[in-house]
Amino acid sequence: MGRIRVVTDSACDIPQAEVERYGITIVPLVVVFGEEEYPDRLLSPEEYWTKAARVHPQTSQPSPGAFAAAYRPIVEAGDDVFCITITGKHSGTYSTALAAAAEFPPGRVTVFDSLSLSQGQGVQVVEAARLAEEGASAEEIVRHLQELQRRIHIFILLDTLEYLERGGRAAALMPVVKRVAQALSIKPILNLVEGELKLVSAARSYERGLSRLVQEAVARAPWESAGVLHALAPQAAEAVADRLAQETGFPRASILVMETGSVLSSHGGPRVLGVITVTRRPPQATG
Repeated sequence: MGRIRVVTDSACDIPQAEVERYGITIVPLVVVFGEEEYPDRLLSPEEYWTKAARVHPQTSQPSPGAFAAAYRPIVEAGDDVFCITITGKHSGTYSTALAAAAEFPPGRVTVFDSLSLSQGQGVQVVEAARLAEEGASAEEIVRHLQELQRRIHIFILLDTLEYLERGGRAAALMPVVKRVAQALSIKPILNLVEGELKLVSAARSYERGLSRLVQEAVARAPWESAGVLHALAPQAAEAVADRLAQETGFPRASILVMETGSVLSSHGGPRVLGVITVTRRPPQATG
């Protein structure tokens, strides 16, 4: 009997050390600048933003062929695939990963919608890889991740609406966000609810928005894990991480601060900043 190998897409924002530790396969999304296309993460942040200053970036999901190419060597080696994708509510990636799975014998490829993105997706990917290493079945991993999803909280502060609007991935959300932001000259704060972006709050300035992110995250402590992601806002991200640690006692060294990849950058824009937490499981009742 073979083991389970984990595949995901490049929206996951996982530290490279974790990718190497568990042998995770990452299928890149595609970043588009006009007529130019690049696999996600091929460009450095500096190259990405230089191009974005001239041409507005778009993203597209990997093709079914790209996922099939990732699955095939795993299946041919006698192992099974557990593929975790960015939320299907804002991307067609889940659908293409599922279409590729149909090319293989039943039961060899399991495709799971993370209902999340960035580090929220990444937490699930790493947990799935850990469980697979311990010998868990695909069904056991699914049940575990479904429970984990209920404890993941993501709050995102936008400094500009331009990228979210042009990206077209949140069409249902845009009328509300745009109306509120333009009328009040505020910075919107979004969260993910069952895989879908929702307007949860707003702030009169970017700095007040950062404070609101901290408040939302602290309200969901104690945490199992916590992270801060950003695009072109390293000082703000570090300051938010410092405040999260100070206000909860959570170890500062355990708060992962990362510059997000091209996917969130393309839709969140410069200075987008998010806080991702996983609430600790409640203690089991005894007696």
